[in-house]
Amino acid sequence: MTRDRKRVLSEFLIVSAHGGDRSALDRLCRLWHGDLTRHAARLIGDGEAARDILQEAWCDILKGLSGLREPAAFPAWAYRIVARKCAAEIRTRQSSRRTADGLRAELAGATVDGEGEAERGADTGAIRRAMTDLPDEQRLALALYHQDGLSVAEIAVITETPAGTVKTRLMHARRKLAVALNPAMPDPEDS
Repeated sequence: MTRDRKRVLSEFLIVSAHGGDRSALDRLCRLWHGDLTRHAARLIGDGEAARDILQEAWCDILKGLSGLREPAAFPAWAYRIVARKCAAEIRTRQSSRRTADGLRAELAGATVDGEGEAERGADTGAIRRAMTDLPDEQRLALALYHQDGLSVAEIAVITETPAGTVKTRLMHARRKLAVALNPAMPDPEDS
């Protein structure tokens, strides 16, 4: 399902849920569960803990859904709830885990599908290795933008940073990836 279709379907399901359709809530959960689980795992660094956190987050999401006046805002709103749950869990554990741990685990477990598997597999592996060297904030912004298909504005809400900062992180991450993937290219930071 394309991102646009997914978002339109989400908006329809939210409007239906506001109208009292309980099956719409179930479909909404199934539609976003995978994306939100990946996000939680990326933030918390532990797949089992991510699933537990997501259960709690879904309770808050479903309770608060009636107050969500703009259905198009659902992805950023839901991601933010999950992010806050993860932050609370990290504070509770007083853990030194960082966002990089979850992202590294996700990237290491990513699979390559379909067309040009060998070529794409080599490219994907090189990209994964290059991404592990990025600063945490840049890696998170890149993953949310390119892997989860979120907009700069949505990432700004999720990370609680200005949109301009998100754009800057994406720009620097792309430049660093370009240099890492093409060693002949001059490093823009050396200029």
